[in-house]
Amino acid sequence: MRILVTGSAGQLGTELVELISAQSHHELIAVDLPEFDLTNRDVTLGVITSNAPDLVIHGAAMTAVDLCETERELAYKVNCAATRFVADGARRVGAHVVYVSTDYVFDGTKDSPYIEWDTPNPQSVYGASKRGGELEIDPGWSIARTSWVCGFHGNNMVKTLLRLAAGDGEVSFVDDQIGHPTFAADLAAMVLKLGVERVPGIHHTTNQGAVSWYEFARAVFAEFGTDPDRVKPISTAELSPPRPAPRPANSVLDNLAWRLNGFEPSRDFREPLGELVRRMKD
Repeated sequence: MRILVTGSAGQLGTELVELISAQSHHELIAVDLPEFDLTNRDVTLGVITSNAPDLVIHGAAMTAVDLCETERELAYKVNCAATRFVADGARRVGAHVVYVSTDYVFDGTKDSPYIEWDTPNPQSVYGASKRGGELEIDPGWSIARTSWVCGFHGNNMVKTLLRLAAGDGEVSFVDDQIGHPTFAADLAAMVLKLGVERVPGIHHTTNQGAVSWYEFARAVFAEFGTDPDRVKPISTAELSPPRPAPRPANSVLDNLAWRLNGFEPSRDFREPLGELVRRMKD
């Protein structure tokens, strides 16, 4: 297949580029800023129609959750308008699209994991703009919702925690926000599978193992070889200063549609976490 990846320099995009490049039967077209500004309709239509991909994996997004609160129009420009342009281009060449979305489309008030058929109710500009992007996706295409993404490339919570683990003293993390940590390499394989097999509909694509940020921090410290008791729990209300964007208290995404397709379940996050920490220590 000829596969076009947007956001190719990001955490997920870099893993997708490596994964696709290692498979000689696929042809890769990688696009990202500054060469390709997908918020420019002409640029987006031009790159898609000139390359005529079979598959577009649309991972490019404005993911700075708090910045989206103050840069509302920019968030909609990047997460909604650019997605509309990508969809327009894909229809013109008959490409399948996989749109990468987020747990933030939910309000976090459900007392059990969210399934793909639950009704979104985003509480932040980021979540609302990503939900807007979902609405641009045709029913026969794929939406891959994920959460708490981290990995070897880019800035992410694991890298922050490893820096803290290498230091001294106590650190505090919230214990009233729970979710599924997801590692970019595992996510890339799931997203690519949806695209290559042209699997339609919404899928929750995460690693397994629901934890709070406090529990996740303890797991990272322990994997690094540092005393996890250095991590102390606090509530979201105790954060100082408070975060501009509201976070869903429960953002656990049940991969129900994935399982119903008969696909192999994703790994518990502790396995790729161990692999990542060992890789970063080398």
